[in-house]
Amino acid sequence: MTRADRSPAPSALSLRAKRSNLPPAPPHRAGLGPSVPAPRLLTLLGLAMLSACGAPKPVLDTHEPPFAQVPYEPFSREAVVAIALREWRAFGQPIDDDPPGTHPPPAPEDKPEREPGLWQRVGEYWWLGMNAGTPEAAWTGKHDGAGQEFPASEDGEYAWSAAFVSYVMRIAGAGPRFPYSPDHATYIDIARQVALGKTSGWLISAERPEGYAPVPGDLICSGRGNARTLRYDDLPAGHYPAHCAFVVDASVPGQLSVIGGNVDDAVTLTHVPVTADGKLAGPDGVVLDTRYPWMVVLRLLVAPAPVARGFVPGPHQGVCPLNPEPSGQARGQAPAKPLEAIRFG
Repeated sequence: MTRADRSPAPSALSLRAKRSNLPPAPPHRAGLGPSVPAPRLLTLLGLAMLSACGAPKPVLDTHEPPFAQVPYEPFSREAVVAIALREWRAFGQPIDDDPPGTHPPPAPEDKPEREPGLWQRVGEYWWLGMNAGTPEAAWTGKHDGAGQEFPASEDGEYAWSAAFVSYVMRIAGAGPRFPYSPDHATYIDIARQVALGKTSGWLISAERPEGYAPVPGDLICSGRGNARTLRYDDLPAGHYPAHCAFVVDASVPGQLSVIGGNVDDAVTLTHVPVTADGKLAGPDGVVLDTRYPWMVVLRLLVAPAPVARGFVPGPHQGVCPLNPEPSGQARGQAPAKPLEAIRFG
C-alpha cells in the first residue's frame, strides 16, 4: 500500500458493509472450536473443575495469547508504546516526514509488506488484531483470505493500518475494552460516543485537537479521501476512511513522534507539528499540520507513561535508538527534520 490514505476498493467495503459502526463491547470469544459438541464440552469443563486443586481457571481463547487475554499485567500506555516501537524496529525503523507525492510508488518487489518475514508479520496483525471469525483475519501483507497472492496493484483493498492499531491494543492487554476493527472509523466513533456519555466501558475517549495535548500511548486520527473535511463535531459519522497513529514521544517541543501501520507499506515513524503546549491545533481550532486534517485525539483512559526504556528523546527525531543505525531513515533519505509535515503512504 503506497499511501495509507487510499480508500478501500468496493470489494473490501462489501466485506464490511454489514458490520456495525458502533458495536457493543466485544463478547468473550470461545476457547474451544465449534467441532466440540455441547455435552462433551460440559463434561470436559466438569472434569477440569473436579481435578483442580483450587478455583477453576477460565478456558482461554486459543486465538489470543493468554498473557494478553488474562492479562498477565494491567493494560498500560508504556506497553502500547513499547509494542509500537518494537514493530517499527521489525520493519527497519523507517522514518518519513516528506510531503505527499514526493516519492513515486515503489515497485511491487520493493514494498516491505510483501517481503519474506514481513508479509507474515502483517498477517499476524490481521490474525491477532481481528476478532475470531472476522474474514480479514486470514489476510496477510500479500494474500487474501483463501491464501491466494493478490497483485501489488490491488493492495489498497487490503489496507492494514487499522489492523495494526487493533493488534497493538490487543497485545498490550486491552481485552474486551477496545473495539477491534479493520476500520479506524469504528473506534473513532466509539471514542466520541464515550465523550458524549452515550456509552462506557471502553479504554478510549475522544478529545478535541485544540483542547487536549496528546501523550504517549494516545492515538491521533484524520479523515481520508472524501472524509478529509470531517471535524470533531461531525463525529460519530458512520463508515468513512480514516487513519490513526500512536503517539510514542511528546518530549520534543513543537512536535510529536507517531507510529502508524501501512505507512509506505510498513510500520513507519513520522513527526507532527504541535503548538507550544503540545496540541494539534491552536485555540481557533486550526490544525498546525496544513497537509493532514487531524480531527480527533483518542485519549487512553489510563495513567501517563514514562519514556520507553532503550529510547531517549532526539533533538530532531523525537525518539531515537541509543545505538542508531543507518536503517533508521526513510529509504535512504536524510534523517527527519523537525516540524516537517508527515506523509502517510
